[in-house]
Amino acid sequence: MKGSSKRFFKFPTKVKHPLFILTTSGIVAFTLHHANPNFIPFPEIPSSASPDKIRAGLHGVIRSSRAIYTISINVIDYKYSLRNLPPGSSDYLRELSEVHLRSAKRILKLCEANRGFYVKAGQFIAAMSHVPKEYSSTLSSLQDQAVPCPFKAIREVLVNNLGKDLSEIFLSIDEQPIAAASIAQVHHALLKDSQEVAIKVQYPGLELQMKIDITTMAILSKFVAWIFPEYRFQWMVSEFEKTISSELDFVQEAKNCERTARNFERNNVVRVPRIFWDLTQRQVLTMQFCHGHKVAKALMEVFAEMIFVHGFVHGDPHPGNILVSPEGRRGFSLVILDHGVYKELDEGFRLDYCQLWKALILLDSHKIHHLAERFGVGKYSRYFPVIFTGRTINSKSALGRGMSTEEKRNLKQDLSSLNMGDISLFMESLPSDFLTILRTDGLLRSIIRKLGVSQRVRMLAYSKYAVYGLTVKSVAESDHKVESALSKIKASISYIQLRTFIDIMDLLSQVEAFRHSLIKTLKRILYEVAHFFHGNSITIKP
Repeated sequence: MKGSSKRFFKFPTKVKHPLFILTTSGIVAFTLHHANPNFIPFPEIPSSASPDKIRAGLHGVIRSSRAIYTISINVIDYKYSLRNLPPGSSDYLRELSEVHLRSAKRILKLCEANRGFYVKAGQFIAAMSHVPKEYSSTLSSLQDQAVPCPFKAIREVLVNNLGKDLSEIFLSIDEQPIAAASIAQVHHALLKDSQEVAIKVQYPGLELQMKIDITTMAILSKFVAWIFPEYRFQWMVSEFEKTISSELDFVQEAKNCERTARNFERNNVVRVPRIFWDLTQRQVLTMQFCHGHKVAKALMEVFAEMIFVHGFVHGDPHPGNILVSPEGRRGFSLVILDHGVYKELDEGFRLDYCQLWKALILLDSHKIHHLAERFGVGKYSRYFPVIFTGRTINSKSALGRGMSTEEKRNLKQDLSSLNMGDISLFMESLPSDFLTILRTDGLLRSIIRKLGVSQRVRMLAYSKYAVYGLTVKSVAESDHKVESALSKIKASISYIQLRTFIDIMDLLSQVEAFRHSLIKTLKRILYEVAHFFHGNSITIKP
């Protein structure tokens, strides 16, 4: 908390070194359970504790009632605000934007009131690049909201979960948390050997609360779809449930962490927290990490390798989980934190996704349509280039250079024929792996945008590793050095060919732009010369 002095819970043992928060390369995180004001508590209680059950049930009714009211108002707002407007008209689009903003603000208030998993659900929506910008921008304010839990309760949880007196483990613990998120908070401490550590505590009662909140969300999504068939969000509830369940499993987080470390063991830019299994249980996770500034190109290449080569993807790459150490051969190293949410891509999907990105770069419409059919959304294949590269299927623009005025006009006309039913059908038809990729890509785009870096950096990284993913197995999985080296050479040649194509198209685009500019200039000169010889007074326009 700002303005508050640091307080330490000290044990009767002499501290050999001063305590510095997050200034060392070695930090150990213990993952435990405790309550937080971010959540209405639903503790695991014995069957005899009926008053607690009644209280928990009452909280559930109140939270569910807020959600039912908010969603109902939003659906009615959409239905009746747009009922007399021709779809695709300027009035319709303007009113639709206003309804999006009103609805997003209502959902923001709902998340702030209910807290807990509703905050996580709001973050989940905000991270999706394909939701209306009114939602992503409004709900993005939920990313950093958290209220710390009192240290007295944290200390009790440590004692209960570690099973021994804390003085046998720690020299001191900082009472003020160094970080507090929606499902956990972190305290800095010193171990008995004077090593600096971070103790990460997960709040209790989350499984019961998750069941209540997810059930409410599922009922609401079915209710909305029953009344208004074009508004179908069951796919979103299902994906959110999978994501949040993964995030609550800290043993799996430790395994994910180690697997990612193996995948990048030969990459001198990436550092992943090291797990100490002798201090890790179901509710205790011990690992290292460090911090610093962010590097966009290296970040994109790391996640591109995860997606296209390893097929094992970190599902929550927001800025707080990606740090940079000033150490490393290149003068820095990326540190990837929070390994609770991961997705192992189906091998067939991974290869198809590699092919899709190669086709997107080449704007191979036949290949894109074929792959879209495999993904179950062939009807909407022409929108894939727009979603991922910001170009239309027939674009003449260079990669990462945006669309021409004519392309924007044609796209706007094309999109006017779509409605909420089309969007719902598109999202429901996509495989689960694709939804994970969309969310991760949305978070990465946001980071790149905040760093002021062109999205072209992202697209070049994707194209590079898409080619690698088609020819190179993960280094961690390869046992034959010669075979691995040959496949890398083959992949490098393929990428050079693809990159040459990109550069040639970029050059042709610039030449075409110069040609249009030259023709326009020559026409103006001829016009002025003609008027001059006819004795007319002319004004040279800029």
